[in-house]
Order: sequence, then structure tokens, then C-alpha cells
Amino acid sequence: MAKSKVDKSQVKEKNVEVVENEESTLYYFYSVGCGFCKKAEPIIDELIKEGHDILKLDVAEPDNNGLKQELEKKYNKRCGTPWFIDGKNGNDICGYREKDIIQKWIDGEEIPAPPRPKSQMPRPPFHGAAKKDEKSWIVEYTKWTEENSHLPNLQTAEQILARPRPKSDPPRPPVQGADDKTIDIWVKEYDKWKDENSHLPNLQPGNVIAQRFKQGNQPQVGAPGANLNPDQNARLNRLEQKMDKLIKHLGVK
Repeated sequence: MAKSKVDKSQVKEKNVEVVENEESTLYYFYSVGCGFCKKAEPIIDELIKEGHDILKLDVAEPDNNGLKQELEKKYNKRCGTPWFIDGKNGNDICGYREKDIIQKWIDGEEIPAPPRPKSQMPRPPFHGAAKKDEKSWIVEYTKWTEENSHLPNLQTAEQILARPRPKSDPPRPPVQGADDKTIDIWVKEYDKWKDENSHLPNLQPGNVIAQRFKQGNQPQVGAPGANLNPDQNARLNRLEQKMDKLIKHLGVK
């Protein structure tokens, strides 16, 4: 019996379709109030617009945080935010990096960790601190920079002191699972601190931050993702983001 010939072009097209429909496992974990996350956010949005399928996950959401912990355990890694990780193989970037580095991560390259400090940088004095406190800090910081000369782009003490600095520590945010009353008390304390530090840029109102706390603490029964495990919830988030892209593409308002 003669063997039927296979149309190679059809096989190629089918393979391409399979690759295109394969679910991406590129995750970007971020947190509200994270300064480096704010720097990374426009880069990630730009890469998504360029066609890269990256799932953005706010760790304030319990399911997202659960997925993050699962990946850390699976690949024996530890990172705060921002954290970029390929859930398929554990290839990751811990901390902020420029767009060209993140692009290499998307392409599957392993990104070496940046140089780490040998010790914690001495904390700059609060805004309005006494001159003697500033001078004492300058001595400590100068010694620290000498011990950590391997780090790139170290700023001078004068450059750091010229930046806006808080007058005091902000109130500690409520723990995960805190009730509304505790969160509302924190909002009042935070807004008072915010008013006292109005010279600082980009401070969000307390009620905006609190809304995220409350949304993360009180998932409604029957709401999307309420009864899903972290991996299922991540897939649901991905589907929602893809629907948003489709709606924007079609021009639906």
C-alpha cells in the first residue's frame, strides 16, 4: 500500500499554532508602595504592549502571594519585590533591572545577580535632623562606601542628603487579615504622617492603600478567584488581562 504524503507546510503551521497558544509562565510580582516596583511598572507595561505575555501579580492578594511562596519553595529562591520569574524553569531576576536586562530574561537568558553590599547602608538622618547628626552619618556612610566600592553607581553623601527625606517613620501598615477597624485607624495615622511629609513626592492617600488591604483581606464568596488555588487564580488573572487586551484592541468602551 502506498504511503500517503504529509504536507510539511500544514505540519509547520500546526506547530506554530501550538507554540502561540502555549500559556506563558512569565510572572512579575510587585507590591504597592515598593519604589523599585514603580520604576519597573512602565517597563513591564511597555514590554506587554510589545507583545510579551507577562502576568502582573500584586502580592497583597493572598492567592498571588501564595503562588510566590510556592515558586520560592520549588526553586529554593528568596526575593521580595519586584521579582521576575519563569514558573516553568525558575529563571528569575530579583529586584529592579533595566529594560534590556528584562528583555534578556524574557528571551530565556540567565541573568546573574547584581553585586551585593557587604553590609547594610547606614540610614540617612531624617529631614530636619541636627547638623551634628548629619555629620555623624556622613562619616559612617563614607566608611561604608569604601568597604563597598565594588557596587556600581554609588552616590555621594551630599547627593543623598539633597534628596527628599521623611521627617519620621511612617506608621507600620496593618498585618494581613486585619479587620476594617484596624485598617481605618492606620489610615488616620498614615494620613497625618503624609501631611507632615508633604514635601515627599508621590505619596498615595491612605484610603487608596487601605482599599487594597481590604480587597485582599475579604474575598467575597463566589467572586472570581475566591475558591481557587494560587495557580488557578494566576491563570484567571491571565485570562482577565488577555480579555482587557482584546477589548482595547477592538475599541470597545
